[in-house]
Amino acid sequence: MTDDPFVVHRSLLFTVAYEMLGSAADAEDVLQESWLRWADVDPLQVRDPRAYLVRVVTRQALNRLRTLSRSREEYVGEWLPEPLLTSPDVAEDVELAESVSIAMLTVLETLGPTERAVFVLREVFDMPYGEIAEAIGKSAATVRQIARRAREHVAARRPRVQVSQSERQAVVERFLAALRTGKLQELLEVMAPDVVLVADGGGLVAAVLAPVHGAQPVAELLARANRVVAAFETTAVWLNGAPAGRIEFDGEPAAVSLEVENGRVTRVYVVRNPRKLTRIDELAELAR
Repeated sequence: MTDDPFVVHRSLLFTVAYEMLGSAADAEDVLQESWLRWADVDPLQVRDPRAYLVRVVTRQALNRLRTLSRSREEYVGEWLPEPLLTSPDVAEDVELAESVSIAMLTVLETLGPTERAVFVLREVFDMPYGEIAEAIGKSAATVRQIARRAREHVAARRPRVQVSQSERQAVVERFLAALRTGKLQELLEVMAPDVVLVADGGGLVAAVLAPVHGAQPVAELLARANRVVAAFETTAVWLNGAPAGRIEFDGEPAAVSLEVENGRVTRVYVVRNPRKLTRIDELAELAR
């Protein structure tokens, strides 16, 4: 089975599905559905198994994305992508690391299902327009137009400044150290004045329901979180190809991802929804 194309390309297929859905659980479901379809195909009749499998996964992910759109509209509070534990090696592929970052996946949530599929396949996986057209059932000319619109949409919303992983790691460590102390001034010093905090509890655990703007309110919220639990621990980890943090609130995990600019935190993403943290200790295998 190790030479079966589905097994060989599984990491790539998972990455495609995850970038389209922002959910590892849904991506795994898509892979299961795609495997069942692949099992009915004679591999000898498939000229390019990799391209064929990406098309199958894309179609299944699109179907799943359209089904999920209603539930995400009814989601309690802010919806954030499911964080993935990754190795530092993922960061070596800069384009892959950016494409799976929490910041980018959050931007992709603002695209429609078809736009998201086209953007991911073209900008991340460099798939030819003709193959994308075949995957989504539209003409190549239409796909080009969709790609242009999606590219402009993402460019207007993606992080303004790209920073090195070493700079990001240093800021993350400062942030986590300040979080451990719970001291307001230390938190204020590591955050930009216009910092924004977005939390996702899914209505299952305590979390702010709307983004919190400004260094003072964000610092006060984080300092208070430290004080209201008996056991509060922070650990530096790699999530979605970037340095990040894991927090334990009385034994309950949370994932924290940061956007950094000019040596300070500009955005804080906190995922507390327990349904999105079931894989937080499992290393994800991502590939392009």
